Amino acid sequence: MSDLDSTPLQLVLAFLIFIAGLVAAVILRGYFRASLSRSVSLYLWHSLFCVIYLAYVLSYGGDASGYFRMSLRPDIDFKFGTYGVRFVVSFLSQGMGLSFLGCSLVFQFFGFIGLLAFDGALREVTCDKSRNIRLLATLIVFLPSVSFWSSGLGKDSLSFCAMGLALWAALRLKRRWWLLAVAVLLMLLVRPHIAGLLVLGLAGSFAFQRGIPMPQRVVLGGIALAAAVFLVPLGLNYAGVGEDAGAEDVMQYIEGRQGHNLKGGGAVDISSMSPPVQMFTYLFRPTLIEARNLFSLAAALDNTILLFLFIAGGWAILKNPLPPHFQPHNRMFLWIYSFCAWLILAMTTANLGIALRQKWMFAPMLIFLLISVIGRSRLPVEPEQASLGGSKR
Repeated sequence: MSDLDSTPLQLVLAFLIFIAGLVAAVILRGYFRASLSRSVSLYLWHSLFCVIYLAYVLSYGGDASGYFRMSLRPDIDFKFGTYGVRFVVSFLSQGMGLSFLGCSLVFQFFGFIGLLAFDGALREVTCDKSRNIRLLATLIVFLPSVSFWSSGLGKDSLSFCAMGLALWAALRLKRRWWLLAVAVLLMLLVRPHIAGLLVLGLAGSFAFQRGIPMPQRVVLGGIALAAAVFLVPLGLNYAGVGEDAGAEDVMQYIEGRQGHNLKGGGAVDISSMSPPVQMFTYLFRPTLIEARNLFSLAAALDNTILLFLFIAGGWAILKNPLPPHFQPHNRMFLWIYSFCAWLILAMTTANLGIALRQKWMFAPMLIFLLISVIGRSRLPVEPEQASLGGSKR
């Protein structure tokens, strides 16, 4: 028997985990203001892609199987990043006796929480939009690439969960600050450099966000800045730059990263590209004319939707000011984090296959910001009273 196979007992445990996740989806729907059918549909959809992802890894290999096999070793130490994932998986595999399938379903649930939070944010910001805009938001949430990469065992499910929670927290940061703290800690576990960007974005938002009294700005901004001072060197050290790195060291690291992962069909030479072209390549390629197989065609269709959203949303931002009911949202935090993450990842990722999954660490926030300004708003509706896809409370 392979170490990736499941015994009858482990199959039962995996089924119980699936049922427990379904029950949790019903419970969590109230917090994210989703209807019962919406929450259950998202959970079943995401679980389906967990099975697809599992089948793909078993057929073609992948990081997920490596994480699981390494988790079975007796000498598992805790470190941030890859070792952090192995440590969590070892608790599930050795501590709870779960199989590869059972562990995958646990990680799938984390990704589902991120998806439910992402969906809740889009429903809130489109509740007073036209039916077509609301359908577009639903289409984006059900994009295959969103659920495929966030449903597997690995960093992506945990980072996507952190991103979703951070986005949901930013809509009512005064009440949901604790949720943002959870998101930062979860991101710190798997990608410390991205956690540093989250905190830097928060600190920047306190400095530039309008409507925040100066005393609160100083206190909250100071706390966020102090956290950033701790996290940024940690992230640089994790990335291999060194916690005492200067500007020259960072540039050398970026130039070195542009030459990594240049093998395989998704490799692109970004070293000669300008930053705007690198950012376009990272987020919107492969395009439809570059599709060579079914997988790249699916990715190209997703990218086409993102490109349309970027063009339409960018044009709307240039034309119209923000409606007053966006005031409770900490949009400055979302803009700073999204742009910084996009720029840094675009400058250091020379493989479109890696970009396809890593971009979902910031793309949902960018999607939220862009779709919120598309189309005309009807009479303002309080998000708590919006019934589209949400529960009445």
